[in-house]
Amino acid sequence: MNETDLDRLKARIQGLRAKTTDNGCTEAEALSAAAKVAELLDRYDLSLTDVEIRQALCEQRVYETRLNKKIPLGDCIGAIAAFCDCRVWREKTPAGDARYVFFGLRADIEAAHYLCELVDGAVRFELGRYKTTAEYQRFRHDERHMANASFMLGMVASIADKLTAMKAGRDQANSDAGRDLVVLKSAVVEAELDKLDLKLRTVSRPTRMVAPQAYEAGGAAGAVLSLDLARRDAE
Repeated sequence: MNETDLDRLKARIQGLRAKTTDNGCTEAEALSAAAKVAELLDRYDLSLTDVEIRQALCEQRVYETRLNKKIPLGDCIGAIAAFCDCRVWREKTPAGDARYVFFGLRADIEAAHYLCELVDGAVRFELGRYKTTAEYQRFRHDERHMANASFMLGMVASIADKLTAMKAGRDQANSDAGRDLVVLKSAVVEAELDKLDLKLRTVSRPTRMVAPQAYEAGGAAGAVLSLDLARRDAE
């Protein structure tokens, strides 16, 4: 496998990280960056032969939530993993903090880690902006904690829906172009995951109370955005 191409891809993702997560970004900018990541991943995948993909090694990349535990990434983490053709699970650190582990091809887990940072930053930015609105000021002081949580949940759910739709569009476009790599990559990841002999289980998330206005405001933060985002060169 051409390590130079992989290094170039990782450098491009690092360039996007400097423009987004390091400086804060709106949801629109986050989704635009996600579209660019998708373009870079698809371009990289199409540069590989089927044999190279079958021989590729899978790796793990941890995303720590110790400093980001207030952002409900759990409601978006599956969509991020699917967007990047990798698997993810949640585990506890020895200190008791939650963390997510992405498992897949090296380029894919690098992209997934970046998208976690991207979503985290976008939610924080938009929440800060929401707190300045007249709607937010109408919440009593003792209601604002729930309003904050509700806004974040609504926004994360909105982003997850968009990533899912973007992924479906990418897969269809690649299939129409005559090279569908999703099944091939999935087979490689699942085979390597089986070798780890992990005991993964699905856990139902508890029902949470929300402030409807704040939840809807979070969803609306990105609901009007187009998924047909322009693909800009990151250089």
